[in-house]
Amino acid sequence: MLNMLWLGFFLVAAVAALAQWLAGGQPQVFAAMVQALFAMAKLSVEVMVLLFGTLTLWLGFLRIAEEAGVVQWLAKVLGPLFAKLMPEVPRNHPALGLITLNFAANGLGLDNAATPMGLKAMKALQALNPKPDTATNAQILFLVLNASSLTLLPVTIFMYRMQQGAVDPTLVFLPILLATSSSTLVGLLAVALVQRLPIFSPVLLAYLLPVALGLAAFMALLTTFSAAALASLSSLLGNFTLFALIVLFVSFGAYKKVPVYDSFVAGAKEGFDVAKGLLPYLVAMLCAIGVFRASGALDYALDGIRWCVQALEMDARFVDALPTALVKPFSGSAARAMLIETMQTQGVDSFAALAAATIQGSTETTFYVLAVYFGAVGIQKARHAVPCALVAELAGVVAAIGVTYWFFG
Repeated sequence: MLNMLWLGFFLVAAVAALAQWLAGGQPQVFAAMVQALFAMAKLSVEVMVLLFGTLTLWLGFLRIAEEAGVVQWLAKVLGPLFAKLMPEVPRNHPALGLITLNFAANGLGLDNAATPMGLKAMKALQALNPKPDTATNAQILFLVLNASSLTLLPVTIFMYRMQQGAVDPTLVFLPILLATSSSTLVGLLAVALVQRLPIFSPVLLAYLLPVALGLAAFMALLTTFSAAALASLSSLLGNFTLFALIVLFVSFGAYKKVPVYDSFVAGAKEGFDVAKGLLPYLVAMLCAIGVFRASGALDYALDGIRWCVQALEMDARFVDALPTALVKPFSGSAARAMLIETMQTQGVDSFAALAAATIQGSTETTFYVLAVYFGAVGIQKARHAVPCALVAELAGVVAAIGVTYWFFG
């Protein structure tokens, strides 16, 4: 699947570039594509520098948590749940605790902590993999749920809207929660369908229903906050949780008589080793994406969608928000740029800008996640990971557009 996907980026880019040259009279498109290749190679190195520091820091703290028994305790508590979702993973396996920490960090928007935890979890799952170059069912489920990006506090979206002068920066809070929940639910159901997981098992419902009710109560509570209070709570909750995790790991490690400094250094070395193996995968994926974007293929796709919507005599206001949706699976920075451009050209509280903000907060950079997580353990055969992740992403986009019409249409 990854080989076909990577080849497809270049072939579609070549066709789009030829159309730009022969039909559009723009021979400079080839220079733009070559420039994009080198720009993406440079970006890959810049991303790696950030990952080196982040992975080294957090895998150091995670080693303390493992030796103190925190990760094993989480795995024991959630053993019955994961026994249904990931039956090939033994109960009490450390990967289950790491997966839990990763999901919690993602939900709170703690990206700097979530990625190292996720990579550590993927590596633990890889230790159980009988075919090291092929993704297992457990790895696919983990990646799809990670890529679906359930986020409870989309602080960065509030910040972008505030920077562009929105009267109420948190206006899109509930729409984003609804859309990102839809994305995660569809991702789970897609994988469950392919892998024939007992999604309606009493054990699963006993775990998931209280979580769903708790999230609903939390959402209802947050809707009573003012914009300033919600922004303040988001910042406080995120930073407090991040530092509290560090204090918990170190304090519990000391209580369990773990040599915390030595353990941190050992984990940090592991983080360095993981990070340095990612560069080839990042260069390969980001360069293909860069060429695809520079060729004008995304512009052709957007024009085609607009034509179809107008031909069906449907409301086409959402089409102006689709640039964010079309580039988000490939590049987070490009999606941010598209979102800000939409806010500036359409107005920060226009329908298109509200839809784009909701899309940005409810979907993830699927191909980047794929390259980083599978690249970290050397997986080349993704099986059904890509289709399931893209189905979840599509569900997030459709839900984002739908709730934008519901709330603001």
